[in-house]
Amino acid sequence: MNRHLNSLWVFLIILGVSFTHAQNKEEKTEHKPGHTNTNKFRQLYQEFSSPNMFRTASGAPGPSYYQQQADYVMDIELDDRNQKITGSETITYTNNSPDVLEYLWMQLDQNVRSKDSKSPLIDEQGLSPAARPNSFTKSYLEAPFDGGFNIVEVTNVNGKTLSYTINQTMMRINMDTPLQPGEKTSFKIKWWYNVNNHVTNRARSGYEHFDKDGNNLYVIAQFYPRMCVYNDVEGWQNLQFWGRGEFALPFGNYDVSITAPADHILDGTGVLENRKKVFTSKEYKRWEKAQKTFHEPVVIVTQKEAEEKEKSFSQKTKTWHFVANNVRDFAFASSRKFIYDAMAVDINGKTVMAISMYPKEGNPLWGEFSTKAIASTLKSYSNYTFDYPYPKAISVHSKNQGMEYPMICWNHGRPNEDGSYTDRTKFGMISVIIHEVGHNFFPMIVNSDERQWTWMDEGLNSFMQYIAEQDFQKKYLPEIGEYPSKRGPAKNIIPYMGGDQENISPIMSNSENIHQFGWNAYSKPATALNILRETVMGEELFDHAFKTYARRWEFKHPTPEDFFRTLEDASAMDLDWFWRGWFYTTDYVDMGVKNMRTFYVSSKPNKEIKELAKQRNIALSDLPPLVYMVEEGSEDYEAVLKGKTATENSKSLNEYMMDNFTPEERAKLKTPKYFYEITFEKPGGIPMPLIVEYTYEDGTVETIKYPAQIWRKNDAEVKKVIASDKVLTKVKIDPKEKTADIDTSNNSWPKETYESDFDKFKNKQ
Repeated sequence: MNRHLNSLWVFLIILGVSFTHAQNKEEKTEHKPGHTNTNKFRQLYQEFSSPNMFRTASGAPGPSYYQQQADYVMDIELDDRNQKITGSETITYTNNSPDVLEYLWMQLDQNVRSKDSKSPLIDEQGLSPAARPNSFTKSYLEAPFDGGFNIVEVTNVNGKTLSYTINQTMMRINMDTPLQPGEKTSFKIKWWYNVNNHVTNRARSGYEHFDKDGNNLYVIAQFYPRMCVYNDVEGWQNLQFWGRGEFALPFGNYDVSITAPADHILDGTGVLENRKKVFTSKEYKRWEKAQKTFHEPVVIVTQKEAEEKEKSFSQKTKTWHFVANNVRDFAFASSRKFIYDAMAVDINGKTVMAISMYPKEGNPLWGEFSTKAIASTLKSYSNYTFDYPYPKAISVHSKNQGMEYPMICWNHGRPNEDGSYTDRTKFGMISVIIHEVGHNFFPMIVNSDERQWTWMDEGLNSFMQYIAEQDFQKKYLPEIGEYPSKRGPAKNIIPYMGGDQENISPIMSNSENIHQFGWNAYSKPATALNILRETVMGEELFDHAFKTYARRWEFKHPTPEDFFRTLEDASAMDLDWFWRGWFYTTDYVDMGVKNMRTFYVSSKPNKEIKELAKQRNIALSDLPPLVYMVEEGSEDYEAVLKGKTATENSKSLNEYMMDNFTPEERAKLKTPKYFYEITFEKPGGIPMPLIVEYTYEDGTVETIKYPAQIWRKNDAEVKKVIASDKVLTKVKIDPKEKTADIDTSNNSWPKETYESDFDKFKNKQ
């Protein structure tokens, strides 16, 4: 009985249930120090905030979720002669929180350009050995442009003065009476500021001056004191605006009247209530036609008409009246240079107007592609998130610009003076329009905190942009075959992921603290989500989960945890390892084929079993029936196989089958001739699915995707066995470059000698 147990124990050893060599009794066990849980697949409990009644563990809004509301009634005057904006606003603020508010915080974003702004003081400077004259003059000789807000007065609705305190770009309204939960308060502000030239003084909004005709083109935003967000996560989100981190804003209803020169064409957020009054009769008839035209833009203000207006410089004014409901902001554009076209877009039975505004300097490129890009974008994003809820989307031509607001955005892409343009200019323009129109969904509707988490709008939107670009190409540019997307494909992120760690930040970093802003906030999260969709989750699971997130948080304020939790909740996939690696660290992907060993079966014990049996005093004749593995090139190879071919030697396996399986069972089994043990290594820190392409001598190819969890117990290397009746000639990892592996030199067996994408990038630099 004892001998039988020993034999069984050996049998279990060989099968890998327990393979430990006996230690000599004299040996002293070496104890290594303990460690905390560093497993890449541990849960994100330490990183995540605790679920509560406001935000649930599933990633959905909780039963006590709330958000504040800020409604605005504004009268704005655009002074084209002096490039100045004057305004008055009445704000009605509703406290839907359970908290008593002793004061209110507002954003004065234009103060980033005030003459005493502290923003320039936080940026590192170095003296360049040479500079262009205009750059040198601006940096060292000119007085700073004074573009900050000038607050004329702050009063309650009865005209009583309210005290206020300004701290850089934030203004605290000191209320006489605390605002109780469920209560509203209204107050008024009058103000003005000098509009900056956004071409010479780069900014998100401002004007461009055209020397040839003396006109200005205005793209105006952040032009009024705006309420800060108050929520269950931050309390008051009153982080200073230093110039990079964009905007956190509450939803509300807007009633805005804008007075501008009478010869300007103007449009902005919301429904234009008096279109028939501000349009000429000819323009209005064209507008009515555009509302019924779904395939080609209708030109409402032609280039010839715009060129005539450029000469007029009217001294009269005209007031444009807009109403916008449930939006987080308001912006507008105005110029006598604008060509104006529009077309209708069918969003699941609802008509939405796609509108473009551009000067003659934008043609012919803008007339050909801008409005079509808007229409295609609205359809693509609606398909993957929710139906676009607003009545219109506007694309405005603005030199060197790409910026987004509810229902309106400005975009670059200017042809040469003779109207010619390169593919780079064309695709750059189409891509920026897709991107900025897409921002209507993220963050204008799925209203994340841009000031804190840039990636939540830029990264998610860049991911959706990649999908929308492919849709646009199929509909409008089928002849090009593939859209030249810059962000999204896994291989495009390799130069950044494999770069200098001193200049890389985790995605989960505050906007102001990010190194390599475009790579970090746009490219890496977009690529991560594309990899998650194509390589980790699969399109069906990902698309359902992504749409669930968008619909859960439509017109609400989500956090990163809400996004992470929702994607797991809606897909039944534990993705904590993915979020940690891609979003919380600067780790990179690097996997390789370390080694491959070839084995054959034998009915005779090999060297390892003989030694093990000897250690245990077990006679070889007492071992249970076993299939022995002999490695090619080992001492056993010639001794045991004695020159047999793989086919001849496979009889050993057949002999075992004859003794241990019925004929019916044997008929269901394959009889491999070769056994390959492949060792895969992972020098990189991010665990990823192991996509392996196996190529055989007869030319057949088999691809197996091992889930990322293959690395869960050994983060450095893992082994897999392939049993085959064919000779395996090649093993290759990630053959279609779907994992962003930064070093492909170790991706093949036998090793291939070629220059990796990362090496090509370095050598090019």
